[in-house]
Amino acid sequence: MVGPIRPQFVLFGSSIVQLSFSHGGWGSHLSDIYARKADIVLRGYYGWNSRRAVEVLDQIFPKDATVQPALVIVYFGGNDSMGPHSSGLGPHVPLAEYIENMTKIALHLKSLSENTRVIFLTTPPVDEERVRSSTSAIFSELVRTNELCQKYSEACLKLSQELGVKAVDLFSGFQKRSDWETVCFTDGIHLSAEGSKIVVEEILKVLKEAEWSPSLYWKSMPSEFPEDSSYYLVAADGNRTLNPSEWTFHREIHWE
Repeated sequence: MVGPIRPQFVLFGSSIVQLSFSHGGWGSHLSDIYARKADIVLRGYYGWNSRRAVEVLDQIFPKDATVQPALVIVYFGGNDSMGPHSSGLGPHVPLAEYIENMTKIALHLKSLSENTRVIFLTTPPVDEERVRSSTSAIFSELVRTNELCQKYSEACLKLSQELGVKAVDLFSGFQKRSDWETVCFTDGIHLSAEGSKIVVEEILKVLKEAEWSPSLYWKSMPSEFPEDSSYYLVAADGNRTLNPSEWTFHREIHWE
């Protein structure tokens, strides 16, 4: 591991997490926003549901690890909320079990250290028409409806309140845009650049408002190697150098 050791923000979840560095994704934006402040660690797994996540939770987040994450952003629910397959196979997880699994995930993560914070992302809506029209012959019928997405999203929000975990309501957040169905997805399910921007905005809002000590909001966190140096660019007066450690102009344009 390269040093110095920075706070780790782990993105944990299914394909919306695995693809978060693709298509101008929300993970890549967070890496830029937290440059010199925190390391964004990707633990995303295409096709996973909460049942699969619980099976390997100890492997991904061992309690005896030397360094524990400062923040874990968790997303499961999109696959869980799919309609059940007649064979009994597939990603569907009944709502009651989904709640139980997410509880196990939250409690495990909170037990890693007293400073490990957790944010749940709820199930976003889908573009039902595009999902139906783009069904591949490779798969059996995919049952994805916004009625199901909403049930799992609402359950995640309710559970978050009960457990004292922060949550981002993506189901409602996406639908604040009148054109969400056409601009937020690449295929009706996975996120486009515009969809990812909404995710970033909502995460930053939570981080800014959270009364955590230390704060994990990007403007409140120190930059690595912030000291002055005679090697930096010389100021116009010719008598000093300019310290660029906190130069964040482009981030403030996009995220403030």
